[in-house]
Amino acid sequence: MTGTSHSATPQGVIRALFRDAVEMTRAATGDTRPRTVVRTALLQDGYALLVTTRVRETARQLHVPLVNRALRLAQTALYGIEIGKDVQLGRGVYFVHTVGNVVGGNAVIGDRVRFMGNVTVGTARDDGYPVIEDDVVLGAGARVLGPIRVGAGAVVGANSVVLHDVPRGAVVVGSPARVVGTASARLSSADP
Repeated sequence: MTGTSHSATPQGVIRALFRDAVEMTRAATGDTRPRTVVRTALLQDGYALLVTTRVRETARQLHVPLVNRALRLAQTALYGIEIGKDVQLGRGVYFVHTVGNVVGGNAVIGDRVRFMGNVTVGTARDDGYPVIEDDVVLGAGARVLGPIRVGAGAVVGANSVVLHDVPRGAVVVGSPARVVGTASARLSSADP
């Protein structure tokens, strides 16, 4: 997993946004040709959401008052999503459907994680937040709660409730979630 920190300079923010566009396009289509990247950046709500999130991060780094809060409210009003100020989003996180997603506390989200909609990543008992590694798919309505780790390339099925660690490349379903298979084909295609 890579960190999300970037330089609070205009060049640093532009570089971070470019990497987000490329990695989000990789997550969405697997095609990173320039034309596809530009199309994704211009047409996907998920990319606009990443732009506002990166601006929020930069405003906090520069201690610019009120910008973080104003953009957080705008994200909620425009996209129906709640992303806490201490959340770390990796490169190219892809919110396929933005409405109903909540990512709270100090959750760590890896690169190219796909949120299908109405997903909650948070705490179960105020005892910590999840770490979701790279290339994970979170199905619609999934709940990932507590100080757990979801391994790279895992797939969390729709409406699953994940309360324990998920191994790398596993497919989990149910409430509480249990391993039912592997996503090895997906995982091997995601490795560089």
